[in-house]
Amino acid sequence: MSVPMRFGKRESVLQVEEGSVLAPKFDENGLIPCITQHAATREVLMFAFMNAEALEATLDTGLAHYWSRSRQKLWKKGETSGMTQRVKRALIDDDQDCVVLEVDLATPAAGGDEASCHVGYRSCFYREVELGEGSEFRELTFVETDKAFDPAKVYGDTPNPTQL
Repeated sequence: MSVPMRFGKRESVLQVEEGSVLAPKFDENGLIPCITQHAATREVLMFAFMNAEALEATLDTGLAHYWSRSRQKLWKKGETSGMTQRVKRALIDDDQDCVVLEVDLATPAAGGDEASCHVGYRSCFYREVELGEGSEFRELTFVETDKAFDPAKVYGDTPNPTQL
């Protein structure tokens, strides 16, 4: 997918922080972090990176696109699973180096409840990290106990491309 990039040039702190032109700051790898949350509940669903093409495709189509660092390619959320993310609002932070998407979710193509996580949970943040001093390793507590869908029905038995 080749889309024209309609981003402004970063010329001054005042222009970036107080101006009305989108001038995102991508890192040395050409990426910008993106936090995705549910538009209605404000629940954090996932975190991913976007390159310029993903950001522009997202803004142009209203469907979330990301850059897959593990596969090194543009990734339209839901292209395999059917779990698309329809963007209701896109926000950028004060120095334009982080994006927040507020989205509505679709249900998986193979059935189940609306979700965002390829593991089957509604949110990719389905575990809480133990706080305070503890044992040798920090324990994780599941904050989501029921999966929204069966990943094997959606993706088959193929291994996760982001595995170790």
